[in-house]
Amino acid sequence: MVCGGFACSKNCLCALNLLYTLVSLLLIGIAAWGIGFGLISSLRVVGVVIAVGIFLFLIALVGLIGAVKHHQVLLFFYMIILLLVFIVQFSVSCACLALNEEQQGQLLEVGWNNTASARNDIQRNLNCCGFRSFNPNDTCLASCAKSSHPCSLCAPIIGKYAGEVLRFVGGIGLFFSFTEILGVWLTYRYRNQKDPRANPSAFL
Repeated sequence: MVCGGFACSKNCLCALNLLYTLVSLLLIGIAAWGIGFGLISSLRVVGVVIAVGIFLFLIALVGLIGAVKHHQVLLFFYMIILLLVFIVQFSVSCACLALNEEQQGQLLEVGWNNTASARNDIQRNLNCCGFRSFNPNDTCLASCAKSSHPCSLCAPIIGKYAGEVLRFVGGIGLFFSFTEILGVWLTYRYRNQKDPRANPSAFL
């Protein structure tokens, strides 16, 4: 059977959704690992990662069932959802890659001011206090705050890694966005193919 045939389309779609399933389980596992080892205490961050993992798992499940059963309705909804996810993910990925240092700093400062638990995790793990300035009356969980040595500010330390992290996230996002548009194309083609095992006069 050539790759443009029914069986090849079905197998490719199943393989793609198995990949999405593995990625979703990996995201959920990383969030659980971060909580278990005390690396992340922010329930908001963990909740977002777990929610993304569950959402991706459900999409993959719908696509997998639709591919195995050649179910027209499931495949249609899977195609539409995947297209919407592609648009959002492609836009966010491009934004991550396009941010300059000034914009990165502004984005980090907004996140710093709005997430107290994540701020405490950063200060503890990077051993720094404050973003661009530090008030001695503020609480800091870094080990340097308990000693007589002055603590470094967190903005320069985070800034060293922010660009690399954003480029990494943007690159990974672009990669998966292209797999999503591939999934949309495979689903569209697969929906319009006849199952050779079915009645030749029936269009499934």
